[in-house]
Amino acid sequence: MSLKPLKDRVVAKIEKPLEKTESGILLGEAKEKPAYAVVESVGPEVKTVKKGDKIIYKEFSTTEVKVDGVDYIILKEEDVLATL
Repeated sequence: MSLKPLKDRVVAKIEKPLEKTESGILLGEAKEKPAYAVVESVGPEVKTVKKGDKIIYKEFSTTEVKVDGVDYIILKEEDVLATL
């Protein structure tokens, strides 16, 4: 099943925080979850982001959904703050 966003909406897969560094150092739990995700699909009116972009977004302006055990967010293009 795939989510197909409408108009100016973006569907992104939530990135999980790192549990350890590349050298093997374990990291503690984050107090807040990171507000970044990877774009999975975009609506036909989206002009600034594309599939595969890593984005930073406004955390409280999203709709969270779980499809086939994967967490996604749906947000308006204007709520994307930056790309990484």
